[in-house]
Amino acid sequence: MLLAAVAVIVGLALLVWSADKFVAGAAATARYFGMAPLLVGMVIIGFGTSAPEMVVSALASLQGNPGLALGNAYGSNITNIALVLGITAVLAPITVASGVLRKEMPLLLMATLLVGWQLMDLQITRLEAIVLLVVFAIYIGWSIWQGMRSKDDVLGAEYEQALNEAGNQSIKSSVIWLIVGLILLVVSSRILVWGAVEIAVTLGVSDLVIGLTVVAIGTSLPELASSIAAVRKNEHDLALGNIIGSNMFNTLAVVGIAGAIHPISLEPLVLSRDWIAMFVLTILLAVFAFRWRRQGRINRWQGAIFILCYVGYTLYLLKTGFAPVVTV
Repeated sequence: MLLAAVAVIVGLALLVWSADKFVAGAAATARYFGMAPLLVGMVIIGFGTSAPEMVVSALASLQGNPGLALGNAYGSNITNIALVLGITAVLAPITVASGVLRKEMPLLLMATLLVGWQLMDLQITRLEAIVLLVVFAIYIGWSIWQGMRSKDDVLGAEYEQALNEAGNQSIKSSVIWLIVGLILLVVSSRILVWGAVEIAVTLGVSDLVIGLTVVAIGTSLPELASSIAAVRKNEHDLALGNIIGSNMFNTLAVVGIAGAIHPISLEPLVLSRDWIAMFVLTILLAVFAFRWRRQGRINRWQGAIFILCYVGYTLYLLKTGFAPVVTV
């Protein structure tokens, strides 16, 4: 148990660090090959910041732990809204531009409803996983098109920082960090998955519960850091956009990749507890941020409600998660 706990802590720390190095190396390499800054920001760095969830879920699915793969994706979505955005709003109220809600929130709601419909039969088949990946590819293409046609588009602090770091690296250094970061992502993910599964077995809970809690919080740490940094630099749209983009990636790409590797059979609670929590929080985010005919704002008291929702969900999750798991 102690060794497994150490493996989770070390795996998470190494996962976050290696993801940062992978992003910097990938961004620098893409710049050296003449890729436009906007595309580097939206595609390379956008994918890179969600690499922890993707690699962990892919490896979990490969090793026959689909519950951990799904728990990591949906748990990260719940954590991103209820905990990450909640903490960020409590520290500093988030001003929301209407364009973010008008363009991005409806897409996230539709993606959430799509996976809810897929979960009705308590499984995600390879065909359904491929559908998620196709929808995600369309979303990425649409986002790039929107970014290219916007004349006053800005990348935001997180992307600009990565691009600046990319400009300071030689091509040799960029490729080395790209390779090292990718290798360490895989290694740290294997360590994390092993530790998480061992803890689940020892405590008598499903790997789904571990994925929804410990692993989800760990893989959401980059989103927490970047959201707080964005608000401190008065880039409020980036803070919210970071959460929405990450949740879109988790909902479509992370689950899609895991399901394409191995079809996922679900516990009934995934639909009645976890998907419901994810959907309600997404609706709550839209309600809190929306203002009729004026700029929206997520206030401190609304951030506190998000945090209370997370605490309540986690307590209920632990209560139901420690109940005997019936296998068929």
